[in-house]
Parts: sequence; C-alpha cells; structure tokens
Amino acid sequence: MKPQAIILHASGTNRDQDVAWALELAGAKPAIVHMNAINDGTHSLLDYQMLVLPGGFSYGDDLGAGKLWAIALRNRLGADLEAFVDRGSPVLGICNGFQALVKSGLLPAYGGSSDQQATLTRNESGKFECRWVALDPAGNSFWTNALDPIYCPVAHGEGRFVAEAATLDEIESQGMVAFRYRVGSVAYPADPNGSANHIAGITNPAGNVLGMMPHPENHIVAAQHPQSRTGPTTGSGLPLFKNGVAHAALS
Repeated sequence: MKPQAIILHASGTNRDQDVAWALELAGAKPAIVHMNAINDGTHSLLDYQMLVLPGGFSYGDDLGAGKLWAIALRNRLGADLEAFVDRGSPVLGICNGFQALVKSGLLPAYGGSSDQQATLTRNESGKFECRWVALDPAGNSFWTNALDPIYCPVAHGEGRFVAEAATLDEIESQGMVAFRYRVGSVAYPADPNGSANHIAGITNPAGNVLGMMPHPENHIVAAQHPQSRTGPTTGSGLPLFKNGVAHAALS
C-alpha cells in the first residue's frame, strides 16, 4: 500500500502541486490539506505517514519569511506535530517550509531543545535569488542515503542560514548538515545566499526532519533541466523523494 503524504497548505504557499507530483512519482499518495482542515478536525496529521511543508510565501511573510507559519505550527499543531516527529515519520520543509521549521524550533532541535536555535535571513546579495544550483548531499540521514548530487533551482530572498558558532559546531559534529551548495574558488553565485558553511539543508539529530532552501521538486523529470534539449541530464531531485517515501512506508 502506498504511504499517505500530507502536503500542508497555508495561505501563500504555492509549490503544493509541484510537491504532489514529485510524491506521486516517488510512490506515495499525496493530499494537499489546508491548515484550517487540520484545525477543524477534518483531517488529522497523525493519519499520514509523511509530511511536506512546501515553498511559497506563507501568510505573505508579513513578519519575515516563515515566521507566521512557524507560530501557527507551534500553536495549532503543536502536540500532533511533536508526536509525528517523535514517531520517526519523515518531515520535509522546502524553502518557505524550511524557514518555518527553523523558526518554530523543529530544526535543528539538537539537545532536545524546542527553542529557535538558528535562522534563515536575507541573502548576502541583498536581492531575491532565482537560479539553478548544485547540491552535494552530506550527513547520515535516510533522506540522503545513496543520493547523488542534486541540480535544482532556488527562489528566495531570505535563504542565508546563520547560527551561533556553538550551534554550527553541534550541527556539523552530529552530521546534521544534509546538503551544501557546491562552490568553487568564488562562492557566489554557486552559494546564492551566503549561508554559513555553504549549508543548503539540515536535519534534526534523529534525521527524519529535513529542511532545505532549494527546490528538488522542480527537477524530477529530465525535461525540467535547463540543458535538456542539448544533451543528457543529471541531478534529478526525485531520488530524494523516493528516500522519504520509502521511509514513510516503514513508519
């Protein structure tokens, strides 16, 4: 039986359908569910085996990217969301979803803390970045197990991952960095936002919660690759979703 994946929609998120297609191709049964349908009891988060927070501009990013969504996650879904994470079910936050996970304290969440330990702030370039990037997988989570580098787009104005030195040390030492931007002798624009240690994505210590700024759901078939007309393509994001779905099938 296909695992059921819930794509949590908040007013302003806009990559819901992209994620749904990726999950379908990866072998899941996706459902796009508005936050209100969780709040009124129409849907229960715990009835699903996988959770994705997609990209966009939740609540207009009125108090900063992902901040209001983070508050809603904690105040409206707190107990069920904590239970979902604690049982080991896979959670993926992409772009605005990553911002919400970090600002809600669900990432990096080392040491058992539920406080916000890091943030995603304005790009060093001072402008919205929309370009394709190369991501090198790292860490020891099932999300990146046997994963090849991913080539996919970014689209954000507040994607620079920053944290205090002690927090960065913990993230690095515990293998919680899931993706880094692949950079050469000059970091920008390969690292489009100036993130600490070129971090593009992290997990929680258990490895089941992953947040990342780039959009792997926007490169799941070869035709989406910008050079698809001129030769073979590599770097699909689909294997990432397959890893998540495979783990969801076990949870």
